[in-house]
Amino acid sequence: MSPISEYQALLVYLAVAVGIAVLATVVGAVLGPKKGGRFKLMPYESGNDPAGEVKRFPVHFYAVAMLFIIFDVEVAFLWPYAVSAGTLGVVGFMGLLVFTLLLFVGFLYEWYKGVMKWH
Repeated sequence: MSPISEYQALLVYLAVAVGIAVLATVVGAVLGPKKGGRFKLMPYESGNDPAGEVKRFPVHFYAVAMLFIIFDVEVAFLWPYAVSAGTLGVVGFMGLLVFTLLLFVGFLYEWYKGVMKWH
């Protein structure tokens, strides 16, 4: 079996995904409204004008949420390794160590920058 035929399904999948994205963008640009109306240009808060002072979440809230997602995804990537650790051998273990080390260095950087401190 040639190496190209092994990746043929992946290339078809990628071509279909890019085609759908381009098609959706073009159809939206052609069929969508060209200028905003009175209702479209109104404030986004339930269509009502804002009353009083607007308070926003602190940036630290979003940073901690992103860190949670990153480490949650790390666990999702570690699960397949845990299932097939015996067949991957030392090469798989080294890849796992590099992956975990890179995430740990990023975590130390975030800690050093003070993202985890609430003011």
